[in-house]
Amino acid sequence: MKIENRKLIIVTLMVLCCQTILPAMIDGVTGTAFNFTVREDYISTPDGGSWYMWGYALNNQRMQYPGPTLIVNQGDTVTVTLQNGLVAPYNTMPVSIIFPGQSGVTSAGGSAGLLTREALPGQTVTYTFTASQPGTYIYHSGTRPDLQIEMGLVGAIIIRPAGYDHMMSTAYESMDSMYDHEYLFLTTEIDPIVHQQVEVGDIDAVDMAKWFPVYWFINGRCAPDTMDAPNIAWLPTQPYNCMPMMHPGDKLLGRYIQAGRDPHPFHTHGNNFTVIARDGRLLRSQGVMGADLAYSNFTLFVPPGGTSDFIFEWTGKALGWDIYGHAPGDPMEPHEYAPDHGKPFPVALPPQQFLTNGAMWSGSPFLGTMGSLPPGEGGLNPNSGYSYMWHSHNEKEMTNYDIFPGGLMTMLMIEPPSAPIQH
Repeated sequence: MKIENRKLIIVTLMVLCCQTILPAMIDGVTGTAFNFTVREDYISTPDGGSWYMWGYALNNQRMQYPGPTLIVNQGDTVTVTLQNGLVAPYNTMPVSIIFPGQSGVTSAGGSAGLLTREALPGQTVTYTFTASQPGTYIYHSGTRPDLQIEMGLVGAIIIRPAGYDHMMSTAYESMDSMYDHEYLFLTTEIDPIVHQQVEVGDIDAVDMAKWFPVYWFINGRCAPDTMDAPNIAWLPTQPYNCMPMMHPGDKLLGRYIQAGRDPHPFHTHGNNFTVIARDGRLLRSQGVMGADLAYSNFTLFVPPGGTSDFIFEWTGKALGWDIYGHAPGDPMEPHEYAPDHGKPFPVALPPQQFLTNGAMWSGSPFLGTMGSLPPGEGGLNPNSGYSYMWHSHNEKEMTNYDIFPGGLMTMLMIEPPSAPIQH
């Protein structure tokens, strides 16, 4: 895809962000009964790659990577019916789902497997559990998970706490988990050699001991596709994006799922966050209601198969200058860091002819202020927000098959107070 088209895509996305005042919420499907079919298809990568995958398809639709994000309420009895839609030469390959973190899972139908009941091609299995604890969870195949998670059989479950109100949202039954916007970060990786071998039916040739990933994903997309709009037409099997946005003073909830085999240290460039939960459990001492064991860090470490929830806040605190370019007597903005109010920008910017303008540079160092830009420069920041790269701290994972930039990366956009937020 041409660079000009990618710029147009991202500009369109960011303009759409100015058309809503609702809190940003995670894309997914709600309800208590879900029908999945395992199907084969292809995903795209920004370097022009097209890779054979398996995935969970909802209601006999096209498969997607990752599988549909299931959003349910605490106390719900959840039923997932799985049909194996794989065709020859995989007509002896069973598939299944397991639900880590959910207790009392029962299954019926299909055939007995090592970890759970499985569906051979043409068979159906029904899984049932009670969503007893709020939080962020993973689901994935329990049949040859080394291969089938690699092939795409993985997804997220979000359990809302009892009494959830999206206008005063909490992730858990604690005010420490209150947030204004929420975003999912489900990380995976693939080795295309495995996918090429499976595509031609040579599963016996797959040697996971030689597994060597060269693509890294957030919500099934590599950067810069992470920042394209959700459900965009040219990524039909990769519907979920990941471009977090917020205002100064907002609380952003990050729901992080490490769904691959490798650890991916996730770095919020230049800023700390507060980890409030792991594996669907608030970090608290026995008998304590709040997250008294929460901790601050700038890089998130989650083991393979684990989940973690964090709260991120930003006000420009202690930068040493007024991020809005106020004069000392000007009125304060909401959540502005008062000790920096009216302080001048500490350096003189060089003349325009000596600057290299990034695509998200607004032409001004002040939040919400558009400066002058040369023709053809900038354009990806219509609200004059601040951008921070959020990415893997393993540098290789910021590439698409060794092409930088890409991989496990996105941008956080901090928008001025007047700009509504969307995901």
